Amino acid sequence: MFAHILHRLLLWVPSVLLVMLGVYALAFYGAGDPIKLIFLRAPGDVAYDPVKIEAIRDQAGLNRPFLVQFGSYIWNLLQGNFGNSLTSGRSVWKMVSAAAPVSLTLGLCAMVVTAVVAIPLGMIAGMRQNTRLDYIILGTAVTLWAIPAYVAGPLLMVMLIMILPDGAVPYGWGGLFDVRILLPLTVLSFQPIALILRQTRAAVIEVMSEDYVRSARAKGVPEHMVALRHILRPVLTPVVTQLGLIMITIVNGAIFVELVFGLPGLGRLTVQALINSDFPVILAITLIGSFLVMASNLLVDLLYPLLDPRAAGTREAR
Repeated sequence: MFAHILHRLLLWVPSVLLVMLGVYALAFYGAGDPIKLIFLRAPGDVAYDPVKIEAIRDQAGLNRPFLVQFGSYIWNLLQGNFGNSLTSGRSVWKMVSAAAPVSLTLGLCAMVVTAVVAIPLGMIAGMRQNTRLDYIILGTAVTLWAIPAYVAGPLLMVMLIMILPDGAVPYGWGGLFDVRILLPLTVLSFQPIALILRQTRAAVIEVMSEDYVRSARAKGVPEHMVALRHILRPVLTPVVTQLGLIMITIVNGAIFVELVFGLPGLGRLTVQALINSDFPVILAITLIGSFLVMASNLLVDLLYPLLDPRAAGTREAR
């Protein structure tokens, strides 16, 4: 197991380096110059002083060649130095560490809600295939999948503004046990629930055709016991894979959800950094996003042998 985890981590390192290289190249060769943007926002003719602009660029090390800048950034990163924001001068690590708990809490809650809601509904739909209940559940899933977070969030906020009195619209962040988390959590869970529900339904339909399930039913085993003992475990194997992959969907959706509902998380920090061309902040958030995706995929690999012992034998044979 330790060798497997080490192997996955070694594969993750070059992947993250390639992602960071691509982001750094886009930042280096992109049209946005953070130093010029700083001066353009300043009052007076100071925005057109090329001497001061070049002096600050040289002080920030932005006049060096691309590979030199990238190598210097990686070296500082290995020492735990994420650099400072180009616009505010604050430590990037402090900015990210202040915003990360909000996004992580929201993302983990979205995954829990997705699993708790989608897996039981998917099993019910699969075991009641082609019935009215199946059509209702499946139709709801298709509808949810068709509503992305950047559409559902603003629409829901506009509806609440029209219905609720002034000051009653939930906005902002008050922690995990604050009622204001319900709306962004609901919007962020729409597409993941639809994806896992459909995956669970398809897996249940496939497992129900197996001989051991038909034998259990022929012996008179109650339906709920058939579902829990004979269907649930093999169904969870492909479903857990999808739960790892939807981390990408949750990370992407969090950007829009945090903007709409005023959450001080990594999503809103990302948008601010993109607007200001604040490259150190963008790179730090990219690194965190890559780590989250890697961690979720690694967790899926570790859960596979527990759900399907044949997966462990296959891995050892390799």
